[in-house]
Amino acid sequence: MTHVIEAPNAEDAESLGPVQLRAWLQTYPNEEAGIDEGWIREHRGSSATTEGIAQWREFIVAAKQRPDLLFCRVVRSDAEIVGFLCGRRDDVVTLGPMYLLNEAQGEGVGGRMMSEFLAWAGSAPMRLWVTEYNERAVHFYERYGFKATGEREIWRGRLPNVRMIRNSTTSDNLS
Repeated sequence: MTHVIEAPNAEDAESLGPVQLRAWLQTYPNEEAGIDEGWIREHRGSSATTEGIAQWREFIVAAKQRPDLLFCRVVRSDAEIVGFLCGRRDDVVTLGPMYLLNEAQGEGVGGRMMSEFLAWAGSAPMRLWVTEYNERAVHFYERYGFKATGEREIWRGRLPNVRMIRNSTTSDNLS
C-alpha cells in the first residue's frame, strides 16, 4: 500500500479529529487503568465534533502561516488520512500529537514522519508525553533518541503518561 506524507489542507481538519478518535479506540483501551470505549469517547470524542474540527482547522492554517513554529503532516492512503504528526516550537520543541492507525503501522510510515519532524526540529531539544503502557510507541521514540525523564502524569485521572526528552546533542538513529 502506498502512503503519502504531506502538509494538510484546511479541508483535512474534518478527518483529523475522527482519525485521532479512531487511533485512541485502537490504542488505549486498558481494563487495568479503567479505560474503555466509553471513557475514550467521553474524553477524546470532542476531537471529532464541530468544535474539535474548528480547532484542527485553526492549527492547520496557523502551521501554514508559521511553519517555523508549527509542524503538521498527514499520512494518506489513497485519499484517506490514516495518520498524522504535529508539533510546535517554543522554548523547546514539543512532538505531538502523533497517531498512525493500525492498518498503516509496520510499513515504515512512522519512521518517515519522524524523519521529517526531526529535520524540521533541527538540533533543538525535544519533549513529548507518551502513554506508559503503549510499549510500541515508547520503543519507537527510544529508537529516535528519546529517553524517559521519570516525570509522570495521570491524564484525566486514568491515563498514565510519561515524559520523554531528546537532547539537542542526541544523534539520529534512523534504523
